[in-house]
Amino acid sequence: MNRLYFAILIIIIFAVCIAQPVLAQEESIQVFIDSLPISFDVPPVNQNGRILVPFRSIAEALNVEVNWNSDTQTINAAAGKTQIELQIGRKTAYHNQTPLTLDVGPQIIGGRTLIPLRFFSAACSCTVQWIESSREVQIASPPKKMAVIGFYALGDSRTSSWTNLFALPYPEASKGNTDVVGTLSLGWYSLDRDGSLLTKSRTGWQRPDGWENVLKTAGKYALETDMVIHVTDEDGTISSLLANKEAMNKASGEIIKEVAKYEGVNLNFEGLGLSQKEEELTTVQEEFTAFATLLSRQLRKLNKDLTLTIHPPNSAYQGYDYGALAEAADRIIMMAYDYGPKPEPISLVLQAVEMATRNVPLEKLVLGISVPYETPQSIVAKIGLAKRYNLDGIALWRLGVISGETWEVLRDMTRKN
Repeated sequence: MNRLYFAILIIIIFAVCIAQPVLAQEESIQVFIDSLPISFDVPPVNQNGRILVPFRSIAEALNVEVNWNSDTQTINAAAGKTQIELQIGRKTAYHNQTPLTLDVGPQIIGGRTLIPLRFFSAACSCTVQWIESSREVQIASPPKKMAVIGFYALGDSRTSSWTNLFALPYPEASKGNTDVVGTLSLGWYSLDRDGSLLTKSRTGWQRPDGWENVLKTAGKYALETDMVIHVTDEDGTISSLLANKEAMNKASGEIIKEVAKYEGVNLNFEGLGLSQKEEELTTVQEEFTAFATLLSRQLRKLNKDLTLTIHPPNSAYQGYDYGALAEAADRIIMMAYDYGPKPEPISLVLQAVEMATRNVPLEKLVLGISVPYETPQSIVAKIGLAKRYNLDGIALWRLGVISGETWEVLRDMTRKN
C-alpha cells in the first residue's frame, strides 16, 4: 500500500512540475503599441480585471513626457495639450485638471510605478483592446503629424499613380487621398555617366506626356513636388559619373535649371558599395557625399531642398556615409526593404532605424516603405516605428499599388496638419 501511495505522490509532483511553466506562460501579459511589443522590467499585472503597467515604459513608447515627484508620490505626464496627474494609492486622477475616479489606483510594485493602462491610454487618445485568448493588450496610438511622401511613377490602368492618388481616371481629379500625402516624389528623371539629365532612362523611369497637368493638379490640392533623379550602378553609371568632376558639375548644372518647377530634388542613387571594400568603399562614399554636397549648396541658394533616397545601413550596399550625407541633405529617405522575406521583417527595419538614428537627426530621417511587400496589417508596425522614434515621416513606394484598406491605415495613424 505504501508503494502505491508513493507512486501516486511521484505522479502528482511530476504533473505539477510540468504544469507550472505552462501556467506561468498563460498568466503573462504582453502589451503592444501599434503592433510593436513593449518591454518591461516589471511585468504588467491584472487586478480586479484592470491591467496595470509600468508607467515610464508605456509613456516613453508613446513619446509622453513623464515627471515623478518622490515627496508627494505624484506622477505628471504631458502629451501635447494633454495633462495627466496621478498619485500612488489614490483612486482619483486628473485629466486636464478634471478629476476622474479610477477602479484601481496607481501602485509601486518591484520598485516601479504601475498605473491603470486603460485610463492612461484613453487620456492620451489611444484605443485599447484586451485579447483574452492570448492575454495581449493592443494599443493604437492617435494619428501623428508627420511627413507622408508618395512616389509617383508610371503605371498602367490598374496601377495608375494618378488614379490611386486623385481617385479618378486621368485627367479627372478629386481630393481622393490627397488628405494623406503631403509630398509627391515624381519619378521622371535619370542621369547618364556624362552628367546629362534624362527624361527617359534605360531603367524605365521617364517623364510622361501631360506631366504639366500632374504639377498643376498637385498644386491645386496643396501637394509639394520633388523631381526624382533615379540612377542605378548596375552597369557602373553612377561610379563613372562620380569619378568625373566635369560630369558631376554638368549634372548639377542641368538639375539646377530644371528644379525651378519643383520644391526640391530627390536624388535616388541606388547600388553603391556592393563589391567595394576598405579604401575603395571609402572612396565611393566620399564621392557620393561630394556630389550631394555640391548639389545641396546650389539648391540652397534657390531655397530648394535636397532629399536623398538611399539603401539602409544594414543592407548589402555600403556606399553611403549616413553621417556625412545628413550634413549635406535636408532629408534622407531610408529604403528599409528588399531584405528578402515579405512582409519586411520588423526586426531588420528596427535595426536599420536604430543604426541610422545614430548619425542622422530624427527630423531629417524618413522611413521608406515598399507597399507591395506589406499588408494593411504589417504596415502598422512600420508606421509605428516612425512614430515611436519621432522620425520626420514615411515614404511610400509607390502610388498606384496602395489598397483602400492601406489608405485607411495611413489615415488612422498619420495626419498632415
